[in-house]
Amino acid sequence: MKMVLASQNAHKLAEMQEILSAQGIEVVQESELGLAVNVEETGTTFAENALLKAKAVMEASGLPAIADDSGLCVDALNGAPGVYSARYGGPEVDDLGRCRLLLENMRGMTDRRCRFVCAVCCAFPDGTVVTAEGECAGTLAYAPRGAGGFGYDPIFFFPALKKTFAELTSEEKHAVSHRGAALKQFQERLTAYLGQTVEA
Repeated sequence: MKMVLASQNAHKLAEMQEILSAQGIEVVQESELGLAVNVEETGTTFAENALLKAKAVMEASGLPAIADDSGLCVDALNGAPGVYSARYGGPEVDDLGRCRLLLENMRGMTDRRCRFVCAVCCAFPDGTVVTAEGECAGTLAYAPRGAGGFGYDPIFFFPALKKTFAELTSEEKHAVSHRGAALKQFQERLTAYLGQTVEA
């Protein structure tokens, strides 16, 4: 089965391909189909934004479209940056800049609890929508560590492995991450949906 990823993020594409290829799912980027769908993320939750993106790309491509919306929720900041994680600090700020801004806003705060949240949504041309969510709890590091990953990975410390996400191998990260958890649940729900369509 071929699915279009509703994102131009090459890092997300790589993670989706690694995790879903075992299910026989080929994930392609919008650009491979000559598309560049710009979706305004007006949702107030990760799930709402994922649905907006998946539906828009499905309608533009005519193929099943998978989207995820994810972000970092920090307890001491009342869940911020949350759904605004990718836009934290404004459009001109890069990943490292967002990490530095977040650390600056956390200066002097001892409660470093945070969690990564991921909502996955796949919209099918027949109107079916398959959704899933995953979370991963951790603490906010005091400085960026590691060269891997993307986004807030360098400052998200995972206590069980005593490393930031940016210090993990891709296999380690997939096994414990919010996206890995969401896609595992998604695979189970997708299998159930595909089984129903075959029976029908």
